[in-house]
Amino acid sequence: MAVEPLSQKEIEDRLSELPGWSLDGDRLTRAYRLGSHFAAAALVVQVARIQDELDHHSELTLGYHSVSLAVNTHSAGGAVTDLDFELARRVEAVAPAHGAR
Repeated sequence: MAVEPLSQKEIEDRLSELPGWSLDGDRLTRAYRLGSHFAAAALVVQVARIQDELDHHSELTLGYHSVSLAVNTHSAGGAVTDLDFELARRVEAVAPAHGAR
């Protein structure tokens, strides 16, 4: 997976394919609302598994009925890279199974 920073245009193009995700400063971010604290905690476990598989970790916050992520690539100087989008895509793939919206 490339760890070269993406251009602003590349980031914007890729974000158009990931509804709910946005660029906040130098990080990709997303917040999910879930039906219960247990569902939110279960999603956190799935996200942690994905992050370990990719060896790429976000700031991950568990709230009462919510999960928030913020990610960029430290090895690319804190820029957004393909690796961040791979993490976002994989999280998007598992979130609906937990009732995330």
